[in-house]
Amino acid sequence: MPLPASDSFAELDLLRALLEVGAAHFDIEVVCEASSHGRRFPVYLAGIGSRDPHAPAIGLFGGIHGLERIGTQLLLDYMRALLKRLEWDELLHLQLRKVRLLFMPIVNPAGMWAGRRANPNGVDLMRNAPQDAEGRVPFLAGGQRIGPWLPWYRGRAGTPMEAESTALLRVVQAQLLTRPLSFAVDCHSGYGWRDSIWFPYARTQAAMPHLPEMYVLKTLFEQAHPHHGYAFEPQSHQYLVHGDLWDYAYDRTPAPHIFLPMTLELGSWLWIKKNPRQLFSRDGFFNPVKAHRTARVLRRHVSLFDFLARAAFAPARWLPTGAARQAIWREASEHWRAPAGRPTR
Repeated sequence: MPLPASDSFAELDLLRALLEVGAAHFDIEVVCEASSHGRRFPVYLAGIGSRDPHAPAIGLFGGIHGLERIGTQLLLDYMRALLKRLEWDELLHLQLRKVRLLFMPIVNPAGMWAGRRANPNGVDLMRNAPQDAEGRVPFLAGGQRIGPWLPWYRGRAGTPMEAESTALLRVVQAQLLTRPLSFAVDCHSGYGWRDSIWFPYARTQAAMPHLPEMYVLKTLFEQAHPHHGYAFEPQSHQYLVHGDLWDYAYDRTPAPHIFLPMTLELGSWLWIKKNPRQLFSRDGFFNPVKAHRTARVLRRHVSLFDFLARAAFAPARWLPTGAARQAIWREASEHWRAPAGRPTR
């Protein structure tokens, strides 16, 4: 059962309620604690589905940036829907016998409680891994070590990663990378006029080794949902960053396992365009304010999560192998070739 904490906020209260209602279905763990101003906040991990250590798994993550509440709300709503469907959906029960789902909806609870992007130490958790980018990064936004009084602070060079970053990577290492096939979706908001699905790399223009698998996944998703509206591309097509957690995790995937991490970037500029007054609110820059827009976000991305669960259920039907994989590599490389004017490696 969830542990009590000295303080809370709406998303953490809802997560605790869902874990209590779903205690018979979820395996629940507190993977670390964060503290701020004498208050303690647990970081919860909830797993559901197959306990076979070789079963495909999907990790769903949110709240790495405390300001970006909408990603956490999206995952909490999906958890709620799963629990209700378990009451009647026999196909879901069948699916969960072969697939594992992992939820970390609030990776940075102290930052969310404080309404800050960073954790209580002022560290941007998505810039906290030790590797540097292999090219020019945006000033500050690409990750900086000047100090925590500026945004996008990576932490001091040579120091251990933050507790929240370490806990996330420990979960990925123990429960995703150990499997022949796994996915991760990390929900963020605040960049662009449209929703995007980004995948490694963020540190280099080089192609990820599993580019063919990502390309097939994208193609299947587009065939199933031709009007999805996502920009599906390597993050490096937008900008490079230091210390990206998913680059760090992906590079530690043991062969021949396949780990496909994705960042779901909810484009908040469109919300601001429709309601410019959100610019005067720090929370409004990263989250929809109008109730109907929040509802639209909560229902819009369910198809992505359900698609990944179906893809994980029957990987032998779509994973490329042999000569076909080599042909798909060439096609994927052409499709995602570096934008004009960008260096290639």
